Amino acid sequence: MSYPVLAQEDEDEEYRSEIVYGLNFNTNGGIIGGAIFKYSQAVSSSMYQTFGIEVVNVKHPKELRVTYNNTNTFIAGKQNYLFAVRPQYGRELVLFRKAPDEGVQINAVAAVGPTLGLVKPYYILYSYSTTDVRSERYDPDRHDLSRIIGTGGMFEGFDEIKIVPGINFKAGLSFELSGFRNSVTGFEVGFMLEKYTSDIVLMPQASNRSFYTSGYLNLFFGSKR
Repeated sequence: MSYPVLAQEDEDEEYRSEIVYGLNFNTNGGIIGGAIFKYSQAVSSSMYQTFGIEVVNVKHPKELRVTYNNTNTFIAGKQNYLFAVRPQYGRELVLFRKAPDEGVQINAVAAVGPTLGLVKPYYILYSYSTTDVRSERYDPDRHDLSRIIGTGGMFEGFDEIKIVPGINFKAGLSFELSGFRNSVTGFEVGFMLEKYTSDIVLMPQASNRSFYTSGYLNLFFGSKR
């Protein structure tokens, strides 16, 4: 397989491949949405194909964290977590190429792929009495909110995960800020569309949906060659 040589006027060779990883922030994910990884490979002087994966936490817009006795916290009415695993294939078009060791490179980004929606039960600490507190999967038909005193075990419920498949698409702009020839730092901003095969019940007493939209910001760093 041959690779194109991406030459500048000073005959410096641009990168043929790039590996980056970083953090995802999005309007459905709270403070930190998740993590990203992406491999890019040149297919022409201004176009790259990309292979990536994102793992993010998707929250219901009505989630509200409640504090009990100024110590324990829980999310009132939450029944499930949703973790989206998104393998993606995409293309990046170079809109503005930076100099080898300075400036900013701007790429237009688009990617599409399947989604594996991992639906994990949300566990609570439920007080049956002052001496009987149990960690249980939240059920609005069984549990009185006034008796919930905190979030249950973080690692409980992994054996109960259900997979809901879907599809995702994103588009945005990538800004590479690195001042070193073989390293990459920067950020990507854009929007995401995601559709599952069925509604994801995150909060049973609120409206739930199968189609999600969000704005996102990815902070990344890595290497190129």
